[in-house]
Amino acid sequence: LFRAFRMTEIYNKYKHMKRLIFTTVILITLGCKENPDKMVTYLNGYWEIEKVTLPSGSVHTYNYNEVIDYFEVTDSLTGFRKKLKPQLDGTFETSTVLDHFSLQIEHDSLNIYYKTNFSRWKETILLATDRELKIINENKSVFLYKPYTPLNLK
Repeated sequence: LFRAFRMTEIYNKYKHMKRLIFTTVILITLGCKENPDKMVTYLNGYWEIEKVTLPSGSVHTYNYNEVIDYFEVTDSLTGFRKKLKPQLDGTFETSTVLDHFSLQIEHDSLNIYYKTNFSRWKETILLATDRELKIINENKSVFLYKPYTPLNLK
């Protein structure tokens, strides 16, 4: 009887400790989450894909990008994304296609809502700093971007 009581006591302490650790991890994770308002300022500029992680877990790394993305955001949290092809002389060949978007902060996340004549879609910015941009799309593919740096052929 004493042994059963002791095992129950140990089990209850284990459950309590497990709950405490879980709660601590959640609070640390939420406390470290990037403020979506601050991420908006980092979106502007030239970005190139460094790698894509697919929902299956497979990763595709890009050593060279023929096309980069240019994001421009206005004060009203609207903007556009344009594909650019860097040229050897430092200029860009630009696409005529602009993907217009609006930014919305929802549930502590910064979402990009795109709207074209043919389609609408949403992406969520997971992280935006001066060194990296991480976006997840509706298919759960995660795109990691780095700032574009022109090739220096000199």
